[in-house]
Amino acid sequence: MAAQTLPAGKLKPEVLARLLGYTSRSAELVVGPAIGEDAAVIDQGDRYLVVTTDPVTFTTRHCGWYSVCVNANDIAACGGTARYYSAAIVLPEGQTTLRDVERLFAEIEEACRRLGVLWVGGHTEVSPAVTAPLVVGQMIGEVSPEHLCRSGAAREGDTLVLVKPAAIEATAIIAAEKSSEVEAAHGVETAQRCRDFLFEPGLTIVREATLARGFPVHAMHDPTEGGVVNGIREICAASRCGVLVHEAAIEILPETAALCRQFGLNPLGAISSGALLLTLPADAAPALIRHYAKHGVRATAIGEILESAAGLILRRLDASLEPLPDFPVDEITKLFS
Repeated sequence: MAAQTLPAGKLKPEVLARLLGYTSRSAELVVGPAIGEDAAVIDQGDRYLVVTTDPVTFTTRHCGWYSVCVNANDIAACGGTARYYSAAIVLPEGQTTLRDVERLFAEIEEACRRLGVLWVGGHTEVSPAVTAPLVVGQMIGEVSPEHLCRSGAAREGDTLVLVKPAAIEATAIIAAEKSSEVEAAHGVETAQRCRDFLFEPGLTIVREATLARGFPVHAMHDPTEGGVVNGIREICAASRCGVLVHEAAIEILPETAALCRQFGLNPLGAISSGALLLTLPADAAPALIRHYAKHGVRATAIGEILESAAGLILRRLDASLEPLPDFPVDEITKLFS
């Protein structure tokens, strides 16, 4: 019998957990390779280095902007400040012009400039190995020990907070990759507004993570593939805890809901860069949410962290309880199947 091929998307957690056994272990690693953690954290004596790597795979439009933002987000979700960016850029043979490369480089430089990051190098080539541009970015940042946050630090009794709406990134991808269908169904203006979700509400959560400093945040996490629900699952796996999530509290913008309905996607499981999940003591959550509102940022309490034995539970819109959905493959992949 032929070996079964792997589906698109992240590896299953149980497979990844086994593979992580091959990675390095050292006393220098404050946070090493682990399911749900956003970045590695390395003790440098007077400070911690924060290192992350992320590719852009679901879209080619503005992939330079995507790459810088999603890598900076991982640093920010650790409580750190992004400093240095590099990228391996592989471009398709027979499709790439010099003008294409110039636009991509200009976009990366603009994103780095806006986020205060130095673009320090990388690698660029044209290759028959890819059929669409592939940008694999790496970001290096730093964090003081007192500001370090981990996905795996949620505590029983914490309130789970969602900062900014779910599936911002998915909305932009749908509107870009299915442009003609979206324009036909919702109009040119709405389609353009959805494509511009890249910039407003925006993919970056650097400012939002920084605003949380000074509050007793236990865990922060940047939900990406698998959406907000997968991000919650990753926090719970890393923290060895349970959760009760209130579906009605998860903010989904009208444009997101409309595009997901059109293409039969569940926004709870659709790629969600641009949102931030965090946990903190229940008595501190209202003050943090007010702090966000004061700075014009949407934030909502969407659940409670429970003991591990309680499991992962979703309170549906009709108040019924069921297991938290599992999205082993991001909903956005349905666009390409």
